Amino acid sequence: MAHGGQALSGAAPAPAVADPETAPGPEHVAAGNKLFAQECRFVAGATNLDALPPIGLTEIAFAGRSNVGKSSLINALTGRRTLARTSSNPGSTRQINFFDLGGRLMLVDLPGYGYAKVGKSEVKAWTDLMQQYLKGRPTLRRLCLLIDGRHGLKASDEEIMEILDRAAVVFQVVLTKCDKAGSGLDRLAAQTAASIAKHPAAHPVVRTTSAESGHGIEAMRAALAALAPVDSLR
Repeated sequence: MAHGGQALSGAAPAPAVADPETAPGPEHVAAGNKLFAQECRFVAGATNLDALPPIGLTEIAFAGRSNVGKSSLINALTGRRTLARTSSNPGSTRQINFFDLGGRLMLVDLPGYGYAKVGKSEVKAWTDLMQQYLKGRPTLRRLCLLIDGRHGLKASDEEIMEILDRAAVVFQVVLTKCDKAGSGLDRLAAQTAASIAKHPAAHPVVRTTSAESGHGIEAMRAALAALAPVDSLR
């Protein structure tokens, strides 16, 4: 059984309970699709702590290595092609971008990391800004840590997870570009789940997604919508 103890002999197993995190039911999927169909508008782009918008809405942040498909995933979740700018040049995002989703959630697009051509001073500036953001946003409910589903975890991802552990920010690994991952996707997802288990801030569920094919998008919407205040899902 997925939850609870062993069923009594001769008794029918208890029906699975719908859970937006592990097994979203139709009501969760509908709530997620409804929320992410709302207007999503750019609010602010911050390159320093003073430029961060005032604390208000529940925030969901997105982080990942440069060229992991972060902007594409945000666009797929919101059903918009150009909300978050995509680029063929890794490391092009230099600021934290905030998007108001229907006055219900704030989606936060963090700058990509791990791109070799970015200088040490830029890496330090990015790390400092990210740490300041993580420490100063009590409304941050979850950080989605995007990992390329074709390659798995890298050393720079481990460094970010350690930062998140120290900041006590719950993060969830989201595998991207899974339409290109081939037959080894399930194995990679299991290996990734085992690797992150040592991190106290890690969410145990590893998501698999594809912005191109739509794989995993509705399930992710359902899970993120469940993090919004209850009265915002009307």
